[in-house]
Amino acid sequence: MNIFANTFLLVYAALFPIVNPVGSAPLFLGMTRFSSEASRNRLAWSVAVNSFFLLLGSLLVGSHVLEFFGISLPVVRIAGGLVVSAFGWKLLNSDARPDGEPTPSAAIEPESFYPLTMPLTVGPGSISVAITLGSQRPIFKGVADFALLAGAAVTGILAIAISVYLCYRFAENMVARLGKEGTSVVVRLSAFILLCIGIQILWGGLSTLIGPIPQ
Repeated sequence: MNIFANTFLLVYAALFPIVNPVGSAPLFLGMTRFSSEASRNRLAWSVAVNSFFLLLGSLLVGSHVLEFFGISLPVVRIAGGLVVSAFGWKLLNSDARPDGEPTPSAAIEPESFYPLTMPLTVGPGSISVAITLGSQRPIFKGVADFALLAGAAVTGILAIAISVYLCYRFAENMVARLGKEGTSVVVRLSAFILLCIGIQILWGGLSTLIGPIPQ
C-alpha cells in the first residue's frame, strides 16, 4: 500500500500544478460563455475524458513514440511552447464584444479536444511531465509490482481528470460573483498568463538545446 500511495501522490502532485484546472476554469468558462449549461457540462465531461486518455497515453507510450520518431523532449517543449503561446495570444485578442453579445466567431461552440483539451487543459508541459514519469519507470520484480504501480499511476491520472471535470463543471459558480466585466477581466488575465507560460516552456526547450546563455 505504501508503494501504491507513493506512486499515486507522485503522479498527482507532479501533474496537478501544471494541468492547473482551477486556473484554467475561467478560460474554459470564457470560451464556452455562449453555450448552454447542458452543453457546457457535456464539454466539461468530454474534456475530462480526453485529458485522461491523453495523459495516460503520454505516460505509457509517449517516450517510445518520441524515440521512434527521433524527437527529444526539448523539441517537444519548443513546439508545445509555440502552440500554447499562439493559443494564449488568440485568447488575449479574442473578438468578443464588451456588451456580452456574441460575434459570429465567438458564438461557435469550441471543440472538446482542440482547443479545450489541448492545449488549454493538457498542454506540452503536462505531456512532458507524463512522458518523463513514464520513461523513469523502476525495474519491476514481478507481475504484482507492475500491476500495483500501473494501477497507482492510472488512479493518479484519473484523479486529475476528475479534478478537471469538477473545476470546469462548476466554473460558472466559481466566477458567478464577478459578473460579466469581472469574468472578462479574469479571462484576459488568464490568457496573458497562458501566453507567458507558453513563452516559458519555449525558452526552457531552447535553453536545454543551446545550453545556458553566457553572462
